[in-house]
Amino acid sequence: MKRIDLLVTYDVDTSTKAGARRLRRVAKVCESFGQRVQYSVFACSVTRAQLEEMEARLLDEMNLQKDSLHLYTLHGGLDRSRRSHGVDPYRDFDDPLIL
Repeated sequence: MKRIDLLVTYDVDTSTKAGARRLRRVAKVCESFGQRVQYSVFACSVTRAQLEEMEARLLDEMNLQKDSLHLYTLHGGLDRSRRSHGVDPYRDFDDPLIL
């Protein structure tokens, strides 16, 4: 099944307790589809169905009057689109895992 590489970014208003709870819920949704590369930035490799599900779940959690969500499709894939500097928590889970 064809996968789509995405960069998911969000900004959640945390000036209230409800906003802080939304932030945690939004991060949990993103963690279930990808991996965190910065505080509010996730790299995801998903199928079309997973993309639809992730976007729907994120929109359910967010307050679009206060928060924002951006989904960037990485044409050519994450490996070809990505240039990183400094501390890099990203791990390619398609590569062999050595323990």
